[in-house]
Amino acid sequence: MTNNYTFSRRRFLGGLAAAGAAGAVATTPFSQAFAKNVTVGFIYVGPRGDFGYNQAHAEGAAAVKKIPGIKVVEEEKVPETIAVQKTMESMINLDGATLLFPTSFGYYNPHILKMAKKYPNVTFMHSGGLWSDKHPKNAHSYFGYIDEAQYLSGIVAGYATKTKKLGFVAAKPIPQVLRNINAFTLGARLVNPGIETQVIFTGEWSMPLKEAEATNSLADQGADVVTCHVDGPKVVMETAAKRAMFLCGYHASQAPLDPQKYLTGAEWDWPATYTKIINDYMAGKPIDNLIRGGLKEAIVKSSAYGPAVTAEARKHADAVKAKFLTGNVALYKGPLKDNKGKIVIPVGTSLEQTNIELEKMNYLVEGVIGSVSS
Repeated sequence: MTNNYTFSRRRFLGGLAAAGAAGAVATTPFSQAFAKNVTVGFIYVGPRGDFGYNQAHAEGAAAVKKIPGIKVVEEEKVPETIAVQKTMESMINLDGATLLFPTSFGYYNPHILKMAKKYPNVTFMHSGGLWSDKHPKNAHSYFGYIDEAQYLSGIVAGYATKTKKLGFVAAKPIPQVLRNINAFTLGARLVNPGIETQVIFTGEWSMPLKEAEATNSLADQGADVVTCHVDGPKVVMETAAKRAMFLCGYHASQAPLDPQKYLTGAEWDWPATYTKIINDYMAGKPIDNLIRGGLKEAIVKSSAYGPAVTAEARKHADAVKAKFLTGNVALYKGPLKDNKGKIVIPVGTSLEQTNIELEKMNYLVEGVIGSVSS
């Protein structure tokens, strides 16, 4: 949809509210089990073509458009403010959407929770794993163990590096980010225990200038392979390619930015996830309020290998991936030390991906140069 249409929809909803009519625009009771046509809304915090977080979700929406009986409406560049509430209401009241995917992490509380209470006949699906049993039953949350794919990227990076120095540009030292940094490093050190990962935190999810500066700094320090955890990896990838570094992507494939230097990447498999959710919805099947999974559940995946990935690296990464697909691997197992020398997982102990302790991760593993207080 065009920006003009976006503006007119928001202005229309604002006019209704001013006239005291917004509350009178109610949703019609809906039984998806008998639905022949369903309108689904997707909302993005940034541009759909960002080569990152938003593009990954947009690729999922593109797959949904191919499902018979589905109409998709989309809106991009919607802030994590009351603006997203207006967008959700416009999709419900103007477009007739009964299933919404507001994708940004910050949309959930209070915005989705408020709309879920107001529109009990609408199903809200949020990316982030934030749902609890205290929240409305028509609110749902989904997320994936993308650190599994980062582990595979680390293995590939371990074979590619000549300097034994890897670089990681990260936004903030929160558990999900730390899991990715640690998994990437553990994968690389599976190849060579002497490999180190230098991490630089920018402090923000989208800070192109700092991301470029961090990537150049990593190159100056000798890193010859780089990956990241920021909303839009495009700047990191392009800057690294100019510095002749190898690239491991994140969120979506950044291979088109430099096909020769791109090794692989940790991607969200939203096309598979969204197709399953919507097929279940249309069939009237119950949808879990909290959906989690990794490679085995096809919620995450690895980018196709680039030409610089050796046969040995492919064989090793594929073998580990096969174990993930059967659920026969523990990514975090003892003895495991943090980068200060403290034992964080004792010998004989392994933490499954569902272990709540991993959601509290506050350390960087041995081999990572950096600090969680950055």
